[in-house]
Formats: sequence, C-alpha cells, structure tokens
Amino acid sequence: MSAGAAGRNSFKIYLIKPSHYDDDGYVIQWWRSLVPSNSLACVYGLVSTAISNGLLGPDVETEIVPIDESNTVVDCRAISRAIKAAGAGLVGLVGVQSNQFPRALDIARELRASDVQVAVGGFHVSGCLAMLSGLPLGLKEAVDLGVTVFAGEGEGAFDDLIRDAYLGQLRPIYNRMDSLPNLAGAEIPFLPARTVRQVVTDFTSFDAGRGCPFQCSFCTIINVQGRKSRYRTADDVERIIRSNAAQGVTNFFVTDDNFARNRNWEAILDRIILLREQEGFSPSLIFQVDTLCHRIPNFVSKAARAGCISVFIGLENINPESLRGSKKRQNRTSEYREMLLEWRRHGVLTTAGYILGFPSDTPDSIRRDIDLIKRELPIDILEFFILTPLPGSEDHKKLYVAGASLDQDLNRYDLEHVCADHPSMDRSSLQNIYREAWDRYYTDAHIETLFQRGLASGIRSRRKLRDDILLFSGAVRIEGVHPLQFGIFRRKVRTQRRPELPREHPIAFYPHRMIEIARSATQWVILLVRQRRIYRRVFAEARQGRRYVDEALMRSIALPPSQQSALELPQDGEAVQQVEAWG
Repeated sequence: MSAGAAGRNSFKIYLIKPSHYDDDGYVIQWWRSLVPSNSLACVYGLVSTAISNGLLGPDVETEIVPIDESNTVVDCRAISRAIKAAGAGLVGLVGVQSNQFPRALDIARELRASDVQVAVGGFHVSGCLAMLSGLPLGLKEAVDLGVTVFAGEGEGAFDDLIRDAYLGQLRPIYNRMDSLPNLAGAEIPFLPARTVRQVVTDFTSFDAGRGCPFQCSFCTIINVQGRKSRYRTADDVERIIRSNAAQGVTNFFVTDDNFARNRNWEAILDRIILLREQEGFSPSLIFQVDTLCHRIPNFVSKAARAGCISVFIGLENINPESLRGSKKRQNRTSEYREMLLEWRRHGVLTTAGYILGFPSDTPDSIRRDIDLIKRELPIDILEFFILTPLPGSEDHKKLYVAGASLDQDLNRYDLEHVCADHPSMDRSSLQNIYREAWDRYYTDAHIETLFQRGLASGIRSRRKLRDDILLFSGAVRIEGVHPLQFGIFRRKVRTQRRPELPREHPIAFYPHRMIEIARSATQWVILLVRQRRIYRRVFAEARQGRRYVDEALMRSIALPPSQQSALELPQDGEAVQQVEAWG
C-alpha cells in the first residue's frame, strides 16, 4: 500500500505463480495441474523462514498464501480486500516466465488499481536485465504501473524486499543478478501440503543445484543462474525429504537442469538410499539428466536405489549438425541407445525432450528423424518443443539486437508457437510439423511397441507408463496444450480472458463451454479405451511367455551413413574429463 505500514500488527503476503493464456485468450488452468512450481516452493521457503526468524518483529502477525494459478483461480478483488483488512500486504508474482509475463501484468494491473503493492520476478525479468539494455519487453510498463521488478535469486535478498514492503517503501528495481548465492545450508524449498495436493499425484519439487557450465545458445539458465554450478548438500536434501514426509508428501521432481552434473549427486543419493533402506522413508523421484550420465560410475544404479521412477533427458535432436550449431556439444547421439538401455535395465521410465526448428531441419528431415527414433531408440515418452528465442538466451539477444522479425506477443513464447523466422520453413509449415510430430510418434502401432518394450525390460511402474502415454499422446491433440501445461479437468473462468479480447456473454459462453467439456471428455474416453485394449493384448502375450525384442532393445546401434562420421564415440580421455567436470 502507498502508506507506510510500520506499526501495523498484521501483514499479508500472497505469492502467486501465474499461468498464461491459451490461443482463445483464457487462462490455462485445471482442477489439478501436472507439474509443480519449484519457483513457488523456493520463494515460499525463503519468505516463511524470514518471517519465522522474526524479520518484521515479534508483534507482527504475518500470513503467507501460496497460489499456483495453473490449479487455483486468482481472485484479485478478494486479495485486495484481504490485504486492506490486514492493513498492509504484498503480492509477489514469482517465477514468471516470458510466456507468463502478459498474464502477470494483467494481474498486477488489477491489483495496482486497488493500490496493492506488487513485485514481479522470475526468468523473464532476470533474463531481460542480464542480456538486454534498459527495461525492455514489458518491464518498463510494469515499473510505470508501480510494480517492483526483482531480478536474480532470492536467497540473501528477500529480507530487504519484505521489510521495504512492510514499510510501504518498495523500490522500483531490485537487481541481484551479480549475486549468485551459495545453496549449501540455504533455506529449503517447501510448500504446505494443501498446495501440493493441487498437483496430480501430490508431487512437489526442489532444486539440488543451480547453474550450468555448458553454452547452449537457446538456453536461459546459463544467463540467469550463471555458468558456475552451485549445490545443496546431502543434509539439505534430507531436511527437504523429512519436512515434506512430516506432512505426508513423498513425491519429488528434482528440477536441476542436469542432476548428473551436481557435484554432490553421490552424497545426496547415498543419503536418500539410507533414508529408504534404514529408516523406512519412501520418496519417489524424477530427475533431469543428460545423455552421458550413464558414463558416471554408479550414477544410474544409485538413482534407481534412491527411488528414481522416471528421468527427463534433454535429447534435443539427433542431427549432429543441429547440436553443433546450438553449441550443445555435450550431446553424443551415438551414446543415446546405451544410455537409454542402462536406465531401462534398472526399471526407470525415460522421457526425452526433442526440439524442432533447428536451421537444418525440414519437414521431411523431422519426419525421417522421428521414424528413426521410433525404430532405433528405446525412449518411452518423447515430447516435442519448438526452438524458441527465449528472452534471456543468446539466440534471442542476437535476433533482438539485429532487429529481426520476432513475435511481439510474449504469451506465445511457450515453446509451442513459432516466434521467429526459419531459414527453410515458413512459420506455418514449422507450426504444422510440430503438430504432426505428436501424431507421428504416438501412433497406435508405436504405442503398442512402447508397451511391449516396457514389459520386456521390466519398467517399475507400468501404471505410470500407461498414464504418461495417454497424457502425452492426447494433450496436444485433444486439449491443444503441451503435456507439461496439462492437468485434470480444464477450467475456464469467463471473466479471466485477455483484456484485449472481448468478454463473452454468459448466454454464449456457458453452453459453448458445456459442449467443449463433453467433446473433450468423449475424446479422452475413446483414447483411453483404445490404449487399454492395446495394453491388455500386449500384457496377455507377455504372460503367455512371448519374448519381445526389437532393434532398439539391442546394444549395438546402426545409424544412417550420412550421420556416422559425425557420431564417433568420445575418446576415453575426453569422457573422463567430462565426468570429472561433473564431479
């Protein structure tokens, strides 16, 4: 609020992770969302620790309300009333990505109209201030609205912001980009159980490390979190697991860009194994790793013993020219099958991200590469992204400075929409091949193959395999959103449409919405029934003793001659250097 809050005995803090708008201008939101927000967990942990330590004094009653808009309706009027009733407060829009920034601004605009203090931070703010001059891409508009922008990481910095907000003296800009805090012993990410329960299967998240030493030109992490990696300790991770287990939360998504590169990976996994095998804890873990993680002695086996049920692998592309062009030299496509088979040997589900739109890509080459992957690489789940010049990346800076034709609507920078020109495809062609890629990979025939491979190699969680195949094969086709933006039962709030689009009349909106719900439900039921029939047939054949094997499950790999020369295995010394670099 504009007036100073010193002397107040209550202070209310709302921490909101914004969603973003779909192509019709409605907030993408679900009854239960799929992916937890680590930014929200980190900021909640920082703020709640600061308040518990008496930052505002012993006589100030402070309430902190975390909201993930992907599963919770943000009622700006109710928030404004609650803050006014408390006498003072702050709304923090946290972890805001570029595609979420327009929605964040709309929330901020409504709150500022009621004179509520608002601060916004996250990758968009930090990336813009790290790579571009001035206050570009909506940041000046935010400051002109009286919104505080916060760049950088919050550890060691949020105390000042909260104290200033309590006094009603927020500064326009808090720039902490030059400060990379040590994570060892820092406040742990945490969310109350009632917030975690809004995520499917009750998953929460934590980062065991930040930063990345590599130089991928499309990546924002290296410019926001730095190229110097920093790590939490095994003690920190144990605190995270114990504090969550105390409220019945045992499922974790570890958000490190590459956990295999975390210098403390072995100590952390050993500690989790100890908790599992000697104290009866039962965490389920999802890690993000790279394509050379299997070269690290004991990494895969210990991850599996610690409770890893699934890994996300940044496959990115199988074209060596594309990988070199994006400076992703650490990916060795000749290693892919060996790595995938090693995870399968330990019963761990593999999910790989695949980027479309590198300069050498064409519709035909993309189709050919997808067919090659289906035939020769034992990936369980493949998800597609469009190469996007995200603000904060080297790719974006080069195009932005050169005055290239970039999409002006930040809402479209979600890795699902084409936002820049391609050397050989027009934008509609690239958009169309992105849609086609999902259908080309998730055919009924290949889904049957995925089930056969899963049963043959002993995937630990057959249910997760079935559920993930259903989700990833249907989200784009039925709901029109990427699976990572998906959830259970789509919500649409009539009054929460982009301000520049007309608000639909109730008489038109609600009947149309009922038709949408019925159509979506019907399509999901049809897809579910069809895939369950496939699974039951495959399972029956497996029980009858039929042994399944195909080219992808064999150890040797045969790639097209055009790619062979570029796909030599790294020399032993080179591999050792990379493993040592990770620790």
